[in-house]
Amino acid sequence: MIDADDARRMVGELDDLVSFVKVGWALYMAGGNQVVREFVERGKQVFLDLKFGDIDETVKRLVLVAVDQGVSFITLNAGFSAVRAAVKARGNTQLKILLVTMLTSWSEADLAEMGFTLSASEYVAFRVKGAIEAGCDGVIASGREVAEIRRIAPPGFLVVTPGIRPGGAGHDDHKRAVTPGASILAGSDYLVVGRPITTAANPRLATTAILEEMQQAFDARTPSSR
Repeated sequence: MIDADDARRMVGELDDLVSFVKVGWALYMAGGNQVVREFVERGKQVFLDLKFGDIDETVKRLVLVAVDQGVSFITLNAGFSAVRAAVKARGNTQLKILLVTMLTSWSEADLAEMGFTLSASEYVAFRVKGAIEAGCDGVIASGREVAEIRRIAPPGFLVVTPGIRPGGAGHDDHKRAVTPGASILAGSDYLVVGRPITTAANPRLATTAILEEMQQAFDARTPSSR
């Protein structure tokens, strides 16, 4: 069970190591807007990961609330019309709008079950192209598709990668998990890391190890992949 006080303690414990804090549905339901405001007031950049998908007007209102709350990143899992509405509602503010391409818990078998005949890479490319045309700042995508996204996306287009698992760790429910280093080498800008840190015996040690692996990968990246 997610507890808002546990989240506050974790943010405090990792205060000097992380600048972004993800607030997903479970924490949002436990702490509401209050926890978002608290993290912003503590100087954190809030990644509001609600993967919101609804009609244009509802998505527009969510974006307006996110702007008012001082959120930095917000995720949508919506149609392109709703994405365009979100971008318009965001205006000239600093809020970054990110579209989910394909959940890392999905495989091609899941796409087929839903009636899609596209491969995972084709489906992700379709979503990326739509996100670009709609004016999105970036996408949420598995590290397995990042290299291809970099080939079709313009410079400055953000790729945020979840499903991160250190080498040797279990993948849990992620079917397309990638290590921190491999994802950064492929071209990811940001990584979303949850359970490898929150369930670790020593969250600070786990965070430090992941950050060191990320930095080594950033240092090793070629200029064209940065």
